[in-house]
Amino acid sequence: MMMTTKKILLSFLLFCTASISFSQDDFGIWYSVTAEKKLVKNLDLDLDANVRTYNNASKIEEAFFDIGLTYKFNKYLSAAASYRFTEFRENDDIFHPRHKWFADLKGRLPLGDFEISARLRFQQRYKTFFQDLNDRESKETCRFKLKALYDIPSFPVNPYIGAEFFFPIFTQTERYVEKNRFMAGFEYNIAKKHSIELAYMFQRDFLPHISDMNIISVGYNLKF
Repeated sequence: MMMTTKKILLSFLLFCTASISFSQDDFGIWYSVTAEKKLVKNLDLDLDANVRTYNNASKIEEAFFDIGLTYKFNKYLSAAASYRFTEFRENDDIFHPRHKWFADLKGRLPLGDFEISARLRFQQRYKTFFQDLNDRESKETCRFKLKALYDIPSFPVNPYIGAEFFFPIFTQTERYVEKNRFMAGFEYNIAKKHSIELAYMFQRDFLPHISDMNIISVGYNLKF
C-alpha cells in the first residue's frame, strides 16, 4: 500500500509540473484548514481558514476566514449559508478588508465506488478599498461546481476531478462566464475524522482581460 501511495503522489506531482510548464502566466499555492462540527441532528457548523499566494507563490494575495451552517435534508441534498471576512492585497499593495456571504445548494449522488457532487452557490461581495464608484457597489456572482470522486475500496487515497464556473449577475458584462477553474487531486484519509487534500487547479479569469493561473491547493480537514 505504501508503494502504491508513493506512485500516486509521484504521478500527481509530475502532472502538476507538466501543467505548469504549459501555462506561465502565474503560479500560486493555496493553504486551507477546514473543520466541521455537528451541532444537532442534520445541522453542522463549518469553519474554514485560508491563505492564498500569487506571483509565483512569492506573495500573499489574500487570507480569509469562513463561518457557516449546513443543513442536511437527507443524504443526497443539503443547503448552507456562510460569511467570509477577507484581508485582500489591493492595487495599493496594502491589505484591506473585504466581506462576502454565500448561499449554497449542494447535492451528491453515490454510484458504486464513485460519488458525483454538485454545488450551486450565490455570493455577494463588498469592498472597503475604493478606486472608483463601481467599487462601492456590491458584486453578485452565481457559481456552479461539479466534482467526481473515486472512493478506492480498502485504500485511504481517493482521487477526484472537478470544474467550477463563475457567472456574473445583476450587472452588464461582455461575457456570461467571468472565471472558470478545472481541478484534479486526491483526498488522503489519515484517520476516521482527519484527512488531507492535495490538488492542482487551473484558473482562467476572462475579465477585465484573460489571465491564467496554475494553483497547488493543500488542505487539512477535520470533523469533530
